[in-house]
Amino acid sequence: MNIAVDARTLEPQRPGAPGPARPPSPAHVIRVDSEALAIARRLAGAFRAGASERDRDAVRPLAELDAFSQSGLWSINVPRAYGGPEVSYRTLAAVIAIIAAADPAIAQIAQNHLGIVAAIRTASDEAQKRLLFGEVLRGTRFGNAFSERGTKRAADFDTRFTDHGDHVVVRGQKFYATGALLAHLVPIVALDDQGRAWYAIAERDAPGLTVIDDWSSFGQRGTASGTVLIEDVRVPKTHLVPAWKGYEVPTADGAVFQIIQAAVDAGIGREALDDTVRFVREKARPWIDSGLERASDDPYTIQAIGDLTIRQHAAEALLDRAGLALDAAVAQPSAESVAAAQLAVAEAKVLTTEVALAAANKLFELSGTRSTLAAENLDRHWRNARTHTLHDPVRWKYAIIGNHALNGVNPPLHAWS
Repeated sequence: MNIAVDARTLEPQRPGAPGPARPPSPAHVIRVDSEALAIARRLAGAFRAGASERDRDAVRPLAELDAFSQSGLWSINVPRAYGGPEVSYRTLAAVIAIIAAADPAIAQIAQNHLGIVAAIRTASDEAQKRLLFGEVLRGTRFGNAFSERGTKRAADFDTRFTDHGDHVVVRGQKFYATGALLAHLVPIVALDDQGRAWYAIAERDAPGLTVIDDWSSFGQRGTASGTVLIEDVRVPKTHLVPAWKGYEVPTADGAVFQIIQAAVDAGIGREALDDTVRFVREKARPWIDSGLERASDDPYTIQAIGDLTIRQHAAEALLDRAGLALDAAVAQPSAESVAAAQLAVAEAKVLTTEVALAAANKLFELSGTRSTLAAENLDRHWRNARTHTLHDPVRWKYAIIGNHALNGVNPPLHAWS
């Protein structure tokens, strides 16, 4: 068997996995926000049924992703001018939170796809918009080959491309490649000879592009966020998107990526709290000194559930508020409107992170030892929350919010802000 080798680390890699087939028929196109929410709720019911088993067995959710992208929810931020629904980002965040409550791995896989759609709107010319939005409306899924684990900072990239006339040739290596394994097209962040970042959108099975299913995290296991090897991959210039333009002037692109992250955490928190309530009602025993017949009548448990409920509702309210600010920035981008969106999203990110971790942890304290049994698999909520909330540190969200409040300094323009 041939084993690929990472030339920089000389560590043996697993062989690459084949990509999925393109959808046999065009995806549904959603028309109004209420339809998007209704479809999200229907899909969430189906996804929730097998979520625990998929997590336990690290199953890659191909059938679920096909249903998700064919439902029309992967094209909801395609502009109306190009045949898309262009639902509000307030609605988009709610959709992701609904899906994440059922299975946060599936919700996270959609994150980079929806972010790329937003970037195409900002950075692409008219011909490229028509081409790539057409792909999305047909049901094509974008993956992610952005981050690199060998660089000093998350925004540093070694992956580069060389110009060959009507196409470019890309070379590098990526990790944390959420969605690449089950994508149809893989956007690769690569630098040109001026050091500017582009999305080189390659076919999933392009020669030289190898996606390795080596994601070993204890959480978000179904995202398969492993390694991508890029060995002289040819990408036509029709599929070369100038990502740098999204951060050259104030745009909402970074806030779009971030609000989806916050929505995933809101969904994890909601499901952890709901599972806590269910377990306390149905399976937990009252403490021996309480004199109570039911664990759900314990006043200390009631207080704790009340506290978590308030914090969850506050996080969801800030997420909704952030969606409104983001919609305003997308409609009329300026330094002021973009900063307002970034700050609102940062506030939501802080609370959704904190309540997801708190609810996933408190679950065991309130439910008792029985809730830790492998058959329940309730630890998946904490594992997913702890893993996903590491995407970018909330301590820096406090910093940009405080620096703006005290000193009037706007947040930096990048995909993490």
